[in-house]
Amino acid sequence: MKKNAVAIKYEKGDYAPKIVAKGKNRIAEIIIKIAKDNNVTIEEHSLLSEALMQFDVGDYIPEEMYEIVAQILAFVYKITV
Repeated sequence: MKKNAVAIKYEKGDYAPKIVAKGKNRIAEIIIKIAKDNNVTIEEHSLLSEALMQFDVGDYIPEEMYEIVAQILAFVYKITV
């Protein structure tokens, strides 16, 4: 089974979350390990990660994905505060 990982980050002043890392298989495993090692919350969403894989690191997420990403970020915020 193919594994994808996409890391996104939203900083104050950004107009949208930005893709900061992405990878498949072994690279995905490394991204996940780094996130876990740094206590970064991980949310599995295979359809979203597959859709985001088509974009480049440094790209802002597209407007049509704002709603689902906002829901995930709100969930992550809730469990980390």
